[in-house]
Amino acid sequence: MRLKFLLRPGWLGLIGLVVVFSSLCFTLLAPWQFGRNDEAQTRNNAITESFHAAPKPLAAVLPAGQAPDQRTEWTKVLLRGQYLPNGETLAWQRTVQGEPAFEVLTPFRLDDGTTVLVDRGYIRPVNGTQAPDYAAAPTGDVTLTARIRADEQDSKQRPLFDHDGQRWAYAVNAQTIGNGIGIPLRPGYFMLAEGQPGVLDALPLPQLESGPYFSYALQWIAFGIMAIIAIGYLVYSELRPEARPAWRDETTDGEPAEAPDDRPIPSGPPVGGGGRRRKKMSVAQAIAEDERREREEAARREGEAPQDTASADEARSTEPTHRT
Repeated sequence: MRLKFLLRPGWLGLIGLVVVFSSLCFTLLAPWQFGRNDEAQTRNNAITESFHAAPKPLAAVLPAGQAPDQRTEWTKVLLRGQYLPNGETLAWQRTVQGEPAFEVLTPFRLDDGTTVLVDRGYIRPVNGTQAPDYAAAPTGDVTLTARIRADEQDSKQRPLFDHDGQRWAYAVNAQTIGNGIGIPLRPGYFMLAEGQPGVLDALPLPQLESGPYFSYALQWIAFGIMAIIAIGYLVYSELRPEARPAWRDETTDGEPAEAPDDRPIPSGPPVGGGGRRRKKMSVAQAIAEDERREREEAARREGEAPQDTASADEARSTEPTHRT
């Protein structure tokens, strides 16, 4: 059976590796990149719609206790209540428009008694890690227009810490900040739009681009297909007669041929009309045969040289001597 070589350990391992790799490309890696592309498209659509849509009451978009998701993030909502400056916190190690920044986070008590976290915008650090003086949040009841944002996640779940007499956070997360300031906060936070009461430098919106995720997904699909094509080509190469050593060819009666000896395998039809069916010599055998012939020719020439000298001496001894 010509495909028996596929049962060897090396071939089984190679085929298994290709199957696993292609399966990961088709079922995990490519769908993951497609999912990230869908998320970027959803975000872009939500931001685009928020430019033209009128702000909605918070309860109409997020009922009490509901966390923001892809369907509600970036939606503009109306918030009415008052700031709680005692719980103000600065977000640490931020980058805005390519430069370091801190974000000012202030709790905001709504008229219904619940409290949300409002991102008032950003400030630039001074002396590397110090926060500059900035405007305090207004007092009394105010009405804000803000965009809904989902909580950021800190993989290390680090709590708030004190620095230069202020409270700092590693991530904008309502639960983490609420635990640090002792005020229960609703999930998510709310980013103030330009010109709202208490806003500092309003955070810019993300650029409306999908990123390279779609092309990455196509690349993973291509890699999976290429792996299958590569293993198919290797199998085809192994099955080609000219790619197989001559001693592995089978005879006419189905039995494997004997291993080659030092004699060359003739390329023509077998002598006598019967016997084993011979194949052409492989490249390696042809090279070895040429080298063997060259060595024999060199040895023959070296053996003939002394004989030629002796024959010449004998001929001279038999020539007649002429006297003058």
